[in-house]
Amino acid sequence: MASVVDALRESRGPEEDEAFWAVSGRREPPTRDGLEGIVHALRQVLFPEYFGPPTLTDRGVDYFVGHTLDVALRGLMIEVERELRLKHDEDPKARATDIAGGLADRLPEIRRALDTDIQAAFDGDPAAKSILEILLCYPGLTAILHHRLAHVLFELGAMLSARVISEVSHSITAIDIHPGAKIGPSFFIDHGTGVVIGETTVIGSRVRLYQGVTLGARNFPVDASGRIVRGAPRHPVVEDDVIIYAGATVLGRISIGRGSVIGGSVWLTESVPAGSRVTQAQSRRSDSFADGGGI
Repeated sequence: MASVVDALRESRGPEEDEAFWAVSGRREPPTRDGLEGIVHALRQVLFPEYFGPPTLTDRGVDYFVGHTLDVALRGLMIEVERELRLKHDEDPKARATDIAGGLADRLPEIRRALDTDIQAAFDGDPAAKSILEILLCYPGLTAILHHRLAHVLFELGAMLSARVISEVSHSITAIDIHPGAKIGPSFFIDHGTGVVIGETTVIGSRVRLYQGVTLGARNFPVDASGRIVRGAPRHPVVEDDVIIYAGATVLGRISIGRGSVIGGSVWLTESVPAGSRVTQAQSRRSDSFADGGGI
């Protein structure tokens, strides 16, 4: 047993051990269960009419929202403080309070953005019969709800907590959206399975994606020592009113011009101007494009 313990100590490496034990106080990362519960509560705060208790009335909705928000923010402060302690933040409790407050301030904005996403799903899918159906049954809406919360936390500096929330969504929906991605209003992912959206992706307004779409990096910029430059722009910019059909792969810091349509299974590594129609056949621009081609 002693030999195994010694071997495990050696396998960790001195730098890893030194960094870990340098953290003062409790050493624990933000928890997946805790953050999942916080998102569940914030979903109730954002949509009390759909996700609040069945006995909720219009007279009691503000109290319910206020109470649920208070519980969620207290939990969020705990999770974010755990993250900040691991980062050796000078005052993790105060900063966690500021971050939780910053998210709270953005919730009305998030609700308005989600309303546009729901409407985009309803307008873009003839199978959708109601708003409730979209909220309950559409993985794309679940993914974008998680993302809009996670993205704000990412911007506020709680990057690990944001990443955990995005991975909760990934596990539920099979849609992988990095919390750093910037996504405009009226965003719709139809079906959703296998969609990947990388960290530095920028998506405009009224964009629609189908299952299996990848908005990824073609390569990774490195510094003079050959180390990856983290956070460098390396993912696509998708302008307003773009549709990307199933299985398309769009790689690198390229631009998809406004109103373009990218067909199914296209492999695209070059920018295309506004109004382009790119088909899988020879991955070329064409003058004609059948609606829904590639699904």
